[in-house]
Amino acid sequence: MSNNTVVNLQSEMPDLESYWMPFTGNRFFKENPRLINRAEGMYCYTTEGKQLIDGVAGLWCCNAGHCHPKIVEAVQKQAETLDYAMAFQLGHPGVFELANKLTAMAPDGIDYAFFVGSGSESVDTALKMALGYHRIRGQGERTRFIGREKGYHGVGFGGISVGGISPNRKMFGAMLPGVDHLPHTHNIEENAFSRGLPEWGAHLADELENIVALHDASTIAAVIVEPIAGSGGVIIPPKGYLQRLREICDKYGILLIFDEVICAFGRTGDSFAATRYGVTPDLITTAKGLTSGMVPMGAVLARGEIYDTFMTGPDAAIEFFHGYTYSGHPLAAAAGIAAMDVYLEEGLFERAKSNEEYFADALHSLKGEPNVIDVRNFGLIGAVELQGIEGQPTARAMQVFRDCYDNGVIVRTTGDTVAFSPPLIIERTHIDKIFETVRAAIRAL
Repeated sequence: MSNNTVVNLQSEMPDLESYWMPFTGNRFFKENPRLINRAEGMYCYTTEGKQLIDGVAGLWCCNAGHCHPKIVEAVQKQAETLDYAMAFQLGHPGVFELANKLTAMAPDGIDYAFFVGSGSESVDTALKMALGYHRIRGQGERTRFIGREKGYHGVGFGGISVGGISPNRKMFGAMLPGVDHLPHTHNIEENAFSRGLPEWGAHLADELENIVALHDASTIAAVIVEPIAGSGGVIIPPKGYLQRLREICDKYGILLIFDEVICAFGRTGDSFAATRYGVTPDLITTAKGLTSGMVPMGAVLARGEIYDTFMTGPDAAIEFFHGYTYSGHPLAAAAGIAAMDVYLEEGLFERAKSNEEYFADALHSLKGEPNVIDVRNFGLIGAVELQGIEGQPTARAMQVFRDCYDNGVIVRTTGDTVAFSPPLIIERTHIDKIFETVRAAIRAL
């Protein structure tokens, strides 16, 4: 590319000032902008024409790769036919079709889908479902929620209340009342460099018994956890941990919610982490891969018993006073239907599972590199944790992010951890390139 071409492209740079960017150092970014203006398959392209392998599927979401032609076509056709249909007291065929596809793919007993606009909305919706379910059953005193340290459940007030990431909470006051937190399971001394599920830590689920003893089970509505905690640092559940949570919740009549906004739709090598781990919760929150990132959408998937509990009163009465203007939006539904078809027709869940060992080998080859204190993985999700610099948290991981970007790879950082969640269409040559680039960036530190 000639210098003149670069100048011409840079002259088209928009005025960056007015946009307040989310989860971004705005001042630094606007002095050092990185703009993506095109994407296809495994690749994103900058405004300067630079090609980047996407090692994080957008933001854990573009599971079928970028701009998959079948999903693009479905959205285009829908936009020409029906742009919007009122979500209350009316419907459109697509949203019912998508609900049927999702519940057919879900674990046995998960029979209903409630659509929202994002993962944050799906979490708040699931919390409200849990409260309503207990109230209708005459147990309205069950109002407490139990989250987990390092958990991420979006950025609504419900989500940050049950979430356990301090910077997401500390500015915003008292949160929801009556929320408690399980300890996280991240322990480098016991589990460093585990491949797949760690051996140590299932006993930490028993801390739920102590919380029950403190508050009394009759006051607790639900426990919410991510099967794999993504934004908290890619924390993989110990063997038997999720099963133990299920047992304790059943013992005390507490609902179990799996936040699968990141895990669902192939990330763990199956349709849902619940399926891969053999643990069925009462509610599952989803988003991201639901439309392969094409159009914003989320959903809460619910056990039939929960839905049936709400179906009381006069036939024409509203059973659940909740919903959003864009619940089940026609374009999002079209994208979701197409994404589900692509996942199944192209065998992307199976493809992810077939590549997970190769992915793990490449990831764990970083053991022994400077400042690498842990490597962890499951399915097509992984992380490298770096030794933090005293007084400069996140500095090393952020430098790896910048070096990788400069050398043609997009990674994700969370604290001092570098995270990976590539599209399910990834080839082994892409895996090699990603981890060669990461290795060089780590050594350059």
